[in-house]
Amino acid sequence: FLFLLVTGQPAKSKRPKEPGENKIKPVNKKVKPKAPKIKERESADSSLKSQSILTQVMDKGRFQKLAATLSLSAGESIELRCKGSNVTWNYPSYLDTFKDSRLSIKQLDRYGQLILANSTAADTGEYSCWLQLCNGSKCRKDETKTGSTYIFFTDKEELFVPTPSYFEIVYLNPDKPAVIPCRVTTPSAKVTLHREFPAEEIETDGSDIIYDVQKGFIYQHPTSDHKGIVYCKAESQGTPQISIKYHLLYVEVPKGPPSTTIAASSNRAEVGDSIRVICTALGEPDVDVNFRWQYPGQEVERPVIIQNFWRLINRGTGHTTRLSKSVLVIEDFEARDAGNYICIAENLQGETMVATKVELN
Repeated sequence: FLFLLVTGQPAKSKRPKEPGENKIKPVNKKVKPKAPKIKERESADSSLKSQSILTQVMDKGRFQKLAATLSLSAGESIELRCKGSNVTWNYPSYLDTFKDSRLSIKQLDRYGQLILANSTAADTGEYSCWLQLCNGSKCRKDETKTGSTYIFFTDKEELFVPTPSYFEIVYLNPDKPAVIPCRVTTPSAKVTLHREFPAEEIETDGSDIIYDVQKGFIYQHPTSDHKGIVYCKAESQGTPQISIKYHLLYVEVPKGPPSTTIAASSNRAEVGDSIRVICTALGEPDVDVNFRWQYPGQEVERPVIIQNFWRLINRGTGHTTRLSKSVLVIEDFEARDAGNYICIAENLQGETMVATKVELN
């Protein structure tokens, strides 16, 4: 079972997490019916098919299953336990980003343990665990043994969950909802959405724009009319508080493999010249582009320099595009470097191959 214990003790273990630990892996939902217990569960009422293994220790010897949400005061420490010999955890990602020493995760013989010491408002979010079923090196999530709760760490000085920045970009894509992530630490707080210019409150009608206390304001059908700078305001038994600002950018880029071009600093080179080949891809602002190169000296491991970078560009009328570049540099051109330079730009929709030729003078 997974226990949640409210204590005042600091984390006992500060083992650094291995790379990739706590990442959610692709799920194969087919359950392997190797034990009679699983067969009984499959034939039982459907509500038992996904068995929550999340419990809260109220005090010594007394515990109860956790509800979907839990409110604790910032400053308290918590311990979560998940029964099983191979447990995977998920928790607010910023705790990983900053390698927070207040978080400790250990796998013991019969249960996994997560301790968060001296909680803060920024720790507000979802905490969950599940058992992994492994066959050799391949593991999958056991859908029948999972537990999850959303914990509010309330702090009257921090009604909004703190973020590392003072300004965030939110992309408005016409074919998917957009989220303005001004989450609160106190679920009962009254939250409103405001436009900076012209200064006005934005009406949330419950259909096109809704507020979800665990996510923020959601634009169900974003349009270019929604672009601009907005912020949230929260009130809860005291002075209203203002969130960070969010810059809403409207995006309309054709879906598909990256739109890619290639050019060399010169298509004819002398021995000893420095040559740059630039591969440029345009695409959606929040979609990564990966580059691969094929070039004449590759098989003999000819030393080259490859630099990748990207930036956002405004194409007018509120449309924003991501411009990604990969630059291949040969600092001392030789005869073996003459030939075709091929760049492959790839995103989730596919890949585009472009080529240019550099000849020896």
